[in-house]
Amino acid sequence: MSQTRRLAAILAADVAGYSRLMGVDEEGTHERLNAHLQELVNPRIAEHRGRIVKNTGDGFLAEFASVVDAVRCAVEVQRGMARRYADTPPDKRIEFRVGINLGDVIVEGDDIFGDGVNVAARLEALAEPGGVSVSRMVRDNVRDKLDYTFEDLGEQQVKNIARPVRVYRVWDRAASIEQVLHVSPAPLPVPDKPSIAVLPFANMSSDAEQEFFADGIAEDVITALSRYPSLFVIARNSSFTYKGQAVDVKDIGRDLGVRYVLEGSLRKAANRIRVTAQLVEAETGRHVWAERYDRDLADIFAVQDEITQAVTIAVAPAIADAEIHRALRKPPDSLDAWAAYQRGLWHYEKATLDDYALAEKFFRQAIDLDPNFADAYCRLALAQTQAGTVFQTRSLADVVNFAEPLARLAVALDGNNANAHSSLSVALFLRGDHHGALAEAERAVALSPNLALGHFRKGAALIFMGRLEQGLADLQTSLRLEPLGSYLATRLAYQAVGYYFSRAYDEAAEAAKHTIRLFPEFPLPYRWLAAALGQLGRTEEAQAALDKAIATAPGSFDLYVRRRVPWFRPEDHARMLEGLRKAGWRET
Repeated sequence: MSQTRRLAAILAADVAGYSRLMGVDEEGTHERLNAHLQELVNPRIAEHRGRIVKNTGDGFLAEFASVVDAVRCAVEVQRGMARRYADTPPDKRIEFRVGINLGDVIVEGDDIFGDGVNVAARLEALAEPGGVSVSRMVRDNVRDKLDYTFEDLGEQQVKNIARPVRVYRVWDRAASIEQVLHVSPAPLPVPDKPSIAVLPFANMSSDAEQEFFADGIAEDVITALSRYPSLFVIARNSSFTYKGQAVDVKDIGRDLGVRYVLEGSLRKAANRIRVTAQLVEAETGRHVWAERYDRDLADIFAVQDEITQAVTIAVAPAIADAEIHRALRKPPDSLDAWAAYQRGLWHYEKATLDDYALAEKFFRQAIDLDPNFADAYCRLALAQTQAGTVFQTRSLADVVNFAEPLARLAVALDGNNANAHSSLSVALFLRGDHHGALAEAERAVALSPNLALGHFRKGAALIFMGRLEQGLADLQTSLRLEPLGSYLATRLAYQAVGYYFSRAYDEAAEAAKHTIRLFPEFPLPYRWLAAALGQLGRTEEAQAALDKAIATAPGSFDLYVRRRVPWFRPEDHARMLEGLRKAGWRET
């Protein structure tokens, strides 16, 4: 069959919550959808000189020669659907999500293919129920021709599309859906993962110019938090609608469908500035975190960047901690996938053999409840890795053969998830592929610059490549971004490794002792403490640390000492053995 190409406006639509509706009433949902298509959708598409390319079961794909016709048709369909469901409870409504793109398509018979179609499908997935999302090309071609407002949702990285897509939400000025229905919109459902709205910071200063500074901080915090894969962050254009209003955070939580609200204020006096910020749990009004930042206003942009980073790296861990405690309050028999995942994280951070086993159990439960939960695969891989390499619960080959497929599955499920790339970095590191591990860690940091785990994996790869100064710097960044929590025992222990390979034996010993004080059952730092003290000639202390290293995890000691694991270079392994021999270890 011959193929041709042409420029077309592509409209992709599906029914929000279609599987749920079919589960409740399969025949009724099918009949109602067909009625909407025959009585409303198909006539509107024909009216606007478009054609249905195909029905997709829960939606349809249409093509228009004019992008203006495509957008006008989409808005009229959504208006018509809103009128049809004016008296229907929200949980029984059939609501379309619509995405429109303008692009080059491949035409084969009556069907169309190509990136132009794929982008339209991704825009559809980003649309709200009853809403229309369009690409930048569409917005640029129609914004002066139609009486609609286009809300900029920023660049979005979407599945199987290499470049980011600029997304716009279409608002109908003449008649919004709420105006058509003459009712207030129902509260938005709160996403499974933690969701946050960052409100515009209030300018409490008499200096009107500080308004831009206050807005800039809030906007930058939104951008920075959006890079955390574990957070759902409301776009600036939505949260900034509350600017200058006195609104209860509980109402904001209901209106925007978020669990947390970040609010703040700014005051200026002479050449000093004070910024306060507080994180509030919207449902209860409880303050989760609050901080004040006082700075000299020498370079306004430098101060803005500094405060933005300080707020961001404090808020993300505060939310993570609140989510763990929220999950711990739930009865074990009522855990959803997110709560099971949070329970797993709580045990994982204890860094004991029993807790690693419990962490695995909860991560598996999260995967059973949601097979597409990329982060759960990541953490299951890491829990298996830690239990296997630190406590030698299984062979190294089994650990690698288990962890790498899980990490690759996580990347396949969500290629823009920085945690997934961090987990793949670990798996490649265990194989001794330092360059591959570094590349994946750098990818993680590029996706989420404030992700502590990404910086740690980058530092670990660099240390075992012999690039010690740079590796230690990345470890310090990781610990500054997240002083507590995720992977902390290993992150602290690797500081001792980096210092030891740098021949800074005093610093190595202190770093190992600090790790031991926090995690006395974690065997890794005892070995490096023994080696560092051996190099320092403190033989009695070194022997005690050596005995503890062997007693805590004899299998792990044998794995690292009597054999050379793949991620150790021969010269690094020899240097470790040198310190252990001075501590009293004897090969038998």
